Amino acid sequence: MESAVQERIPLETATILGVPIHRVRMQEALAAMERFIAERTPHLVITADANAVLIALNDPEFHMLIQNADLITPDGAGLLWAGRYCRQPFPERVSGVDLVWHLVRLSHERGYRLFFLGAAPSVAERARQNLLQQFPNAQIVGAQHGYFCPDEESALIQQIREAQPDVLLVAMGMPRQEKWAHRHREALGVPVMIGVGGSFDVYAGVVKRAPKWLQNSGLEWLWRLIQDPRKIRKVRNLPRFAWRVLTQAPRK
Repeated sequence: MESAVQERIPLETATILGVPIHRVRMQEALAAMERFIAERTPHLVITADANAVLIALNDPEFHMLIQNADLITPDGAGLLWAGRYCRQPFPERVSGVDLVWHLVRLSHERGYRLFFLGAAPSVAERARQNLLQQFPNAQIVGAQHGYFCPDEESALIQQIREAQPDVLLVAMGMPRQEKWAHRHREALGVPVMIGVGGSFDVYAGVVKRAPKWLQNSGLEWLWRLIQDPRKIRKVRNLPRFAWRVLTQAPRK
């Protein structure tokens, strides 16, 4: 299979509180991932929101991962606001849930092989079935929940290897999903590994996504909180993030 992208295009980077985020549009992010697929070596993709920046500031291992990731996309209204404030604006939001849809579309069009890993039992499979109704030629070659025991890990890795995916989508929550993918990158041998958080819940119909007007107005976080009050801890991080940006981030 030949990728539509043949040459490496440098990605512009913003730095928010010392954490690098690429200033990419959706199409640029997808082009980069197609290039990673063509290269056939493991690449880590992180979709970073305000919460990801705060985690990186307090978790040295995750900070190292985000510093060395091959692609970090801007996800979330808080991060887009921080980019504007620091005079390093992001052109648009590139979220994990939208990347899932586009990757399945590209699989349908170009035959890329995808593997869904994570979420509660049956959720990844339901997401797979629902997306196949929209993109029947998509090659979703595996769907496995994320509630596996340590002694089941070797068999899971072998299952993924035998499926030979081009893209492994991991929905275990940040930063567990990124740490797991990085820890097993050589054993897995998957060209693109990307953490997608709660995306499978959306496509499985477990969680309803916010209307477009709420997404465009930067209030999707409020919709998610109403849908799942357990996300209150993550929402509480937004004022902390804003305060740190206002008091610590240099304005270029």
